[in-house]
Amino acid sequence: MSRAYAEVIGDPIAQSKSPKIHGFWLAKLGIEAEYRAAHVRPADLADYLAERRADPDWRGCNVTMPHKQAVMPLLDLIEAPADKIGAVNTVYAGSGGGLSGTNTDAGGFLEPLKHDLEQVHFFRMARILGTGGAARAIISGLAAHNFTLVVAGRDPGKARALLDELAPKGEHHAIDLAHFADPTDFAFDDRQGCIDLVINASSLGMAGQPPLAFDWSHAPPGAIAYDIVTAPLDTAFLQGARAKGHRTIDGLSMLIGQAAVAFEKFFGEAPPRQHDAELRAILTQ
Repeated sequence: MSRAYAEVIGDPIAQSKSPKIHGFWLAKLGIEAEYRAAHVRPADLADYLAERRADPDWRGCNVTMPHKQAVMPLLDLIEAPADKIGAVNTVYAGSGGGLSGTNTDAGGFLEPLKHDLEQVHFFRMARILGTGGAARAIISGLAAHNFTLVVAGRDPGKARALLDELAPKGEHHAIDLAHFADPTDFAFDDRQGCIDLVINASSLGMAGQPPLAFDWSHAPPGAIAYDIVTAPLDTAFLQGARAKGHRTIDGLSMLIGQAAVAFEKFFGEAPPRQHDAELRAILTQ
């Protein structure tokens, strides 16, 4: 008996938490379907999509590194905001029968900031550490909410190119990531009525990766620290932020938020978000 399924693809893929997230929601809703992980190497990406197109049980896939840009020319339609971000993280069968690609990373990233973004601010600034695929979605999402952006990378030229492409309006800045490693005695002005974000949008600090060198003297009082890394969940970056009195947001917030949008496209129902606390407990075991 055939069974509907969706999956996540990447190289590597064993570390993905997506099967646990989608599997949890499927069980809660009693949907007879499953969600898998598929190891797809770059050379096999086109063949993978050709095979899945012919499978009537396949509902789509989430796309993780290194396929978020490579998958785009293999699809029939690139939807907003993926067309602007220049990266796809969700593929599904569109209404016309072809394969559509979208990007739920920006929405997932912004979800835990919803209350903050509903407030009126005199000024909004975000320091974004990293220039990879996730940074593209974050830059695009925050630029749409009128943030002044400082993008830091090991290659400042790449940071500048991302800003010119994704946030051409506004006085944004590109800087060397090493700038934030050393202490500063910069005297921040009165930040009342403002919102400041410091975001690790890189893989630095992830298990098996070098640490992220960031000195918290570069963050103004009241800044929010946001780390998209999920393994470990409580990174040294977040620990350092808490030690200085900053509010923190961990990587599961973005991961669950972006998965929720994809789930509805795959299975036609909104996930039961009232169980987020239970889901988080499962993902951190």
